Amino acid sequence: MRHAVRGRKLGRTSAHREALFRNQLQSLFDNERIITTLPKAKELRPLAEKIITHGKQADSVPARRWVLSRVLSRDVVKKVFDEISPRFKERPGGYLRIVKLGPRLGDGAEMAVLEMVDREEVKAAKPEAKDATPKEKKPRVKKGEGGDEAKAAKKEARKTPRADAKGGDTMKAKKDAGPTKKTTSPRKAV
Repeated sequence: MRHAVRGRKLGRTSAHREALFRNQLQSLFDNERIITTLPKAKELRPLAEKIITHGKQADSVPARRWVLSRVLSRDVVKKVFDEISPRFKERPGGYLRIVKLGPRLGDGAEMAVLEMVDREEVKAAKPEAKDATPKEKKPRVKKGEGGDEAKAAKKEARKTPRADAKGGDTMKAKKDAGPTKKTTSPRKAV
């Protein structure tokens, strides 16, 4: 019986499960939203919320070390302490939400989105920054038209006959030699 055994095994060894959660935590704090299976999201949410709670202790070196032991990326730790945790300063908990997506087409696994609660504010600010700097479009070149000089040089090199090792032109030498004679095999009966 599994009485009082906490957590899901997810069909992995403990080391594999720990590595999976570290990678997912890093992706979650980088993008503030991940899509995963529902059991993984349910296991990941308490871990991520503890990290954000530790992030509220901005001046605490032990809190930074505790978060670094769970995430293993200094950039992510910096983002947690400088950007993510200050947003939740007034909130006592419940920093993440799980939104069910339905079954995955391949194997029918129940999928979910794990995201930060205040993500809408971040989403609204990003499109404005994108509109300010539009990208330049490169003109499309069709196959038969212009293009790269290097491509044209390669194409021209394919058209010219290969040079013989002695410096002569092999194609030219073959044309000058005329038709080749067919030899008969010595076993042929007369």
